[in-house]
Amino acid sequence: MENTYKSAGVDVKEGQRAVALMKNAVKETFTKNVLTGLGGFGGLFELDLTGIEKPVLVSGTDGVGTKLKLAFMMDKHDTIGRDCVAMCVNDILCQGAKPLFFLDYLATGKLEAKKAETIVTGIAKACKESGASLIGGETAEMPGFYDDGEYDLAGFVVGIVDKDRMITGKNIGPGDALVGISSSGMHSNGFSLARKILFQQENMKPTDYSPRLGTTIGEALLIPTKLYVKPILQLMETVKVKGMSHITGGGFYENIPRMLPEGLGVAMKRGSFPVPEIFRMIQDLGKIDEKEMYNTFNMGIGMVLAVAKEDLDKTLRTLAESGEEAFYMGDVVSKTRESKETVILWKD
Repeated sequence: MENTYKSAGVDVKEGQRAVALMKNAVKETFTKNVLTGLGGFGGLFELDLTGIEKPVLVSGTDGVGTKLKLAFMMDKHDTIGRDCVAMCVNDILCQGAKPLFFLDYLATGKLEAKKAETIVTGIAKACKESGASLIGGETAEMPGFYDDGEYDLAGFVVGIVDKDRMITGKNIGPGDALVGISSSGMHSNGFSLARKILFQQENMKPTDYSPRLGTTIGEALLIPTKLYVKPILQLMETVKVKGMSHITGGGFYENIPRMLPEGLGVAMKRGSFPVPEIFRMIQDLGKIDEKEMYNTFNMGIGMVLAVAKEDLDKTLRTLAESGEEAFYMGDVVSKTRESKETVILWKD
């Protein structure tokens, strides 16, 4: 047998076909700031600093975690790219940054051009919705490294914010209000625990219909992560957002304290927002206590904002006008010796 790259498991022509298939979707994300096309060794992006006096670049990188396992099980790959973009752009949004450009990394054991196109098209659509240009990426074929049909996906985003408008949390104080913006579902965190309970403990299948959820288990779990860029950037034009937390891995207990100055905590109101049924189902079947749930999942809240109490009504109204469900969740409080934890669940 002739020794070639293809005989070793790497099909260069399939890679070229994948690039050709995804080309149009990627180009649709380009703005006038993109100075290169596809295929270069680096993506060039010209900064437009109109209205920005002290530009600060903000970067972030993330993946999709074991939610990918659901995509493999369902053989559904059209939304997983949106998850990847959302995890990155929502993170840099917490500093008030507007996304500029995005790069992706897709690695698989055997490249399937059509599947790669589906994944990258999802990335491109989410980039376009977020105002970010998809200026580059890497598609790696790594035979023997991934199981058949499996892949990994990660992304990297760069955004910009004026230094004087950065959201740092340093001005948060006792009495400030907490506003939660609804999630679309599980987003991209907690899937290892969810899969353990639903598929191992309960022997469910992703294709099983759940009357409790009104859809199949797999469809409920694969609902893509919400993009918060547009509504929050619009909100920042009318309200002073003091702090922001993206509720990802670690849930409320890990992420909310990340925006708080030393010595402050939060007291959250019980029943201030609806908890989606998927979380209640996981909690009931797994017999999981409340703290573990809020330390693992977003529980229906994808972003938590801190604003001055006098800005609360305007914040809720502005977000509603943007089509977002937002809730007054509680208040920032001073920590005392009695309240050792930063996040107090719940103040009735």
